[in-house]
Amino acid sequence: MGIVVTKTINWAAFERRSLGRFKATRLCWMFYQAEIAWQSLLQASVRNILLRYGIQSGTLAIDDTGKKRTKRTSKIDGAHKIKDKSTGGYFNGQELVFMVLVTEVATFPVGFRFYIPDPELSAWRKKDKALRKQGIQKKERPNRPEPDHVRYPTMQSLTLVMLQEFVDSFPNITIKAILADALYGTGDFMDKAAEITGGAQVVSQLRTG
Repeated sequence: MGIVVTKTINWAAFERRSLGRFKATRLCWMFYQAEIAWQSLLQASVRNILLRYGIQSGTLAIDDTGKKRTKRTSKIDGAHKIKDKSTGGYFNGQELVFMVLVTEVATFPVGFRFYIPDPELSAWRKKDKALRKQGIQKKERPNRPEPDHVRYPTMQSLTLVMLQEFVDSFPNITIKAILADALYGTGDFMDKAAEITGGAQVVSQLRTG
């Protein structure tokens, strides 16, 4: 509920909104130490709200965001180099793929996943870019490694999993449409998303190449 009310994942914000009833230190400990099925807890909270306000339909919107971290993050899982959309530069942080349900009453977070790129593929891209700048021909550069999508699923794959979970958890909610940016504008993703959601219209910018 703290996420829904504050629209952020911030322990201090949760403490302020609860007027000090829930301390930030205790919330932090519970999140890191307690073995709680957070995804199921989020679904249960959303289900309670939807039932309370009689919400039966909505539009699913998908996006991703980067959370800046310090340059050295040895104890933070999944931290990696992320392109800063606002400046064009890069920063070290974590990437989160999230999904919200947009209704006439309000907008609710209904799913999230941490995205971690394949480190071997990232290292190859960095080296390949440097070699291209040196004028090294493609045939003399190392071949692109096969991505490990099992250990490091793509953002599209993570989103399809979230869509399936939403459909399974909220079978009585009619999905009017799915909104996503150009990253998800591939025919494969759009076809699979429509199939999972029973033919819902998928609106996205088309990609080429």
